[in-house]
Amino acid sequence: MPLVLDREQVLGLYAEAAERKWVLPTFNAENLTTCEAILSAVLEYGQTIDIPDLPVIIGITNLYPPRPQSLYYTHTRQWQVGLRLFLEEMKVLLSDTSPFAELRVMLHLDHIQWDMDAEILHWDMCSFSSIMYDASNLPLQENIARTAAFREKYGHSVVVEGACDEIGKTGSANQMYLTSPDEAERYWKETGVDIIVANLGTEHRAAASELRYHAQLAREITRRIKPCLCLHGTSSVPVDSLHNLFNDGIRKVNIWTVLERESSALLFREMVKNATKIVGHEEVKRMQRDGLLGPQAKTAETASVEYFTTTYRQGIVFEKMKEIVTRYLKAFYRYKKEND
Repeated sequence: MPLVLDREQVLGLYAEAAERKWVLPTFNAENLTTCEAILSAVLEYGQTIDIPDLPVIIGITNLYPPRPQSLYYTHTRQWQVGLRLFLEEMKVLLSDTSPFAELRVMLHLDHIQWDMDAEILHWDMCSFSSIMYDASNLPLQENIARTAAFREKYGHSVVVEGACDEIGKTGSANQMYLTSPDEAERYWKETGVDIIVANLGTEHRAAASELRYHAQLAREITRRIKPCLCLHGTSSVPVDSLHNLFNDGIRKVNIWTVLERESSALLFREMVKNATKIVGHEEVKRMQRDGLLGPQAKTAETASVEYFTTTYRQGIVFEKMKEIVTRYLKAFYRYKKEND
């Protein structure tokens, strides 16, 4: 199935998800390995639950300061190149000859900055299923005005997500600033966006010492408007705490950090365990002398092309990311076979 880019079809998938009590996950990516790991996990999990066309959202940021993912998609560090590579590779991965051809995949352009990303607004926005317009570094009134203008210009062709947040506001060291129901209701009414991102305690950019998802706040905001919330910073929430998000009015979640954090930890462990196969026993002895490896590290083995290639490293990351994505799919896709 080709990418789901048409606004009405995207909204149709959200409606289907609501009927099934699904929360649609958005997994952000900044390289091909991550994209394929997401698709592979969705394909295999969909086959397990007898839904071969299971929907999923794959996102990417552009020049978002905390993580400009289009820059990292290419070693040219040019966002135009990186973003085009992302879009073209997704088309190939979902082409008729691909094993992922049956999946229903939406592409999300995340955290588009009102100032830094001005140039991309001249692009054809129909390349994306949804766009998050982020003016949250402005006072709320200006944020609302700019977001409303963006929605007026592009809302006829793409689903628009907005951040009803004001990141300049902070609480104490132990209490972050949370979006109030009044602010969320005002933002919703005055911008007309399809999906809103409120700070519900999980924002990765927050300065609080502890991150905690505030379910009651999500429910109160939902009562004021309708179930249309997107939870950012989902990596900070334990997976076993995510099963009730649908009932809180969350219809979409964003996930990225956990993919990189956990796969990097496993890669590091595996490379240390296979150090001599990667760098040879002489280099391992040198690292032991330098205090970088302990004396128990193996030194009798020899380097092998099966271990020091990019393929070896990417394979470890790929499999771990698949495992992580599957963990989230199980939390968000409620399924009863007798209903299908």
